[in-house]
Amino acid sequence: MEVQLRIPGPTPCPPEILKAISRQMINHRGKEFGELINQVTAKLKTIFQTKGDVLILTCSGTGGMEAALVNTLSPGDKVLATSNGYFGDRFANIAEMFGADVKRLNFEWGEPVDPDAVRKALKDKPGIKAVLVTHNETSTGVTNDLESISAIANESGALVLVDAISSLASIDLPTDEWQCDVVVTGSQKGFMLPPGLAMVSVSEKAWQAHSKAKMPRFYWDFTRFKNFLMEKAQTPWTPAVSIFFGLTVSVELLLSEGLPNVFARHAQMAKLAREGVKSYGLSLFPEEKYSSNVITAIKASDTLNVAKLLQILRDEYKVVLAGGQGKLAGKIFRIGHMGWVTEKDMKQILQSLKEALPKAS
Repeated sequence: MEVQLRIPGPTPCPPEILKAISRQMINHRGKEFGELINQVTAKLKTIFQTKGDVLILTCSGTGGMEAALVNTLSPGDKVLATSNGYFGDRFANIAEMFGADVKRLNFEWGEPVDPDAVRKALKDKPGIKAVLVTHNETSTGVTNDLESISAIANESGALVLVDAISSLASIDLPTDEWQCDVVVTGSQKGFMLPPGLAMVSVSEKAWQAHSKAKMPRFYWDFTRFKNFLMEKAQTPWTPAVSIFFGLTVSVELLLSEGLPNVFARHAQMAKLAREGVKSYGLSLFPEEKYSSNVITAIKASDTLNVAKLLQILRDEYKVVLAGGQGKLAGKIFRIGHMGWVTEKDMKQILQSLKEALPKAS
């Protein structure tokens, strides 16, 4: 029996992708790679739902978050960092590390970011240059109302910098329609690839900010990436060639399924997960109306030993789920259902969970 890897990433890779990434290396300064990056970039724009620029960086999603900040901001710039979980905190921490004047707008873990609180914070602290938003907070299983938050930020003239690492290609995010300025995603989530690439969209407003931004950058410099792409069909630095091979297959799989169908499938997988765990007498960690379609966070009862449950699932059922992060360690566990996931997968996971729960209490 194959292991069911159902954590928030990396996610399982379809066989077509595994076959693609096993190809022999090619010259990343040659014609074949040039054709590849041009074709895949055009298709990524469709998935990002943008007519703007999309750049492909060789790094994890966190590298993309850092790139979003250092390419648009200067030390001392006022930044509003919204956070309702582990990764919202990370975005704020990176901004502070590079010298931004960060106002943290924190919410209880498990609660969504409140757009009205964002509006008030922007009024209370004039001159905010950028608003940082985690679209989908995997640490708590909450999807934030990015559309409303972005509209409010745009009213104030602030940039909207989005961590969409776990949402893009799984949850609807119309980048241009919602006026998001830099949107960051990663290869190892909804794109069904191994870790190694971050993809970022850059709006015209973000490019204008970039031209004045003074935070230090070298490897992450968007101008270098755009110039190499436009002039040479290359990346400025050595890319993760194997993951690029996989990305060509990933975008084809997503576009052939159709983005609306991809989003609907994830919603259906989330519904199965929620209904299943509730039928076992368990409670969701966030309110259901805020619950993510790519990960389900479940409260641990007083008698449930989360570490033991995860070990039993792994050792006896070959199902790998995630525990809680940070202050939620031991208090919740999480089922990932993003990327390459089917109804059959979810039923197997839920049946294994049903059998394992009594053994972990």
